[in-house]
Amino acid sequence: MVIDRSKNRVLAGLVSLVVAAGAALVPVAASAQDLATECAVPDGWAPVWYAPAPHPYFEEVTKGVDAFAADFGVTVDKQVGPDWTQDSQNQRMEALVAQGARSFSVYPADASGANGLYEELVAQGAKIVNFGGSTAEPTPASFVVATDVKTAAMQATEALITAMGGKGNIINVLEILEDSNTVKRKAGVEEVVAKYPDVKIIQEVSNMKTAEEAVQKVSDAIAANAETVDGIIATGFTPSVAIAQVLSDYKAQGGERDIKAVGIDTDPIVMQAIADGVMTGTIAQNPFGHGYLSLLALLCMENGYAPAEGAYHIDAGTAYVTADNLETFSEDIDAVTAQIKDGLLTTYMVK
Repeated sequence: MVIDRSKNRVLAGLVSLVVAAGAALVPVAASAQDLATECAVPDGWAPVWYAPAPHPYFEEVTKGVDAFAADFGVTVDKQVGPDWTQDSQNQRMEALVAQGARSFSVYPADASGANGLYEELVAQGAKIVNFGGSTAEPTPASFVVATDVKTAAMQATEALITAMGGKGNIINVLEILEDSNTVKRKAGVEEVVAKYPDVKIIQEVSNMKTAEEAVQKVSDAIAANAETVDGIIATGFTPSVAIAQVLSDYKAQGGERDIKAVGIDTDPIVMQAIADGVMTGTIAQNPFGHGYLSLLALLCMENGYAPAEGAYHIDAGTAYVTADNLETFSEDIDAVTAQIKDGLLTTYMVK
């Protein structure tokens, strides 16, 4: 597969996949039979999948978790914590280790704080793979399977600015500032905007944990900038849905200003807004791969494999979705998952 990351391809509305350089350059060598032989399920192996708090993204990730469980005939203990605090994650994961758990696929509650927990658990024989977001490096975690979130945010911002004609005012809608991914996405958006002298961010909206809160904040931001806003970008799931809802209502009520919008993830409300011409596009992540591949890496480590040098980051890929590829983008995401799975032992691991 040839990976085209050029700006022109993105802005033409075609799929632009972003995968780790190793995955793109190293020939696929490990077949499904190799994985079945080399990464057999040990007797009694019971991995834990841990999310810090309920969120629609985690619901998508569990589809990959369930597929892994079915493919390998293993029961995965799916744990969802009560909140985004590191203290809650520490208490719950320490309790799981005390009960005998040793293999963890984890979304870290805090990029720095989680490392202290990981050090403690690894010292007790645990193996940890981050999914969805990385801990601060260096880290005791063996891998992170995730979107390159800063690159994805930059890709979305470039697409938005092009849709705006290279000039105008942007509202930047962030999600949860405590999330390390939000910090990276914010930096990515601002880095791209800084390249364009005729583009500026006129308002930043953040810290929205519920759909209702996101709709209210997005609605207020658009109302406050009704005469000046040209584009709106969201790099989180919940605000993307809110933008789709608010702009759909704005158009239905006769709103005349042409506000371009780019979001992230593929909630049906967002996809319908793209189909209706209300939103320009969205960045599709690969949550299925985040769940499946993080557990597969843990299983292979149970069979004596270790991370290859410099192979901590496993980029699960993204696609930029517009009205032109609404029906086909998922095929490209699935192909990246299959490519990484087939090349896991040759690209990312050693024995």
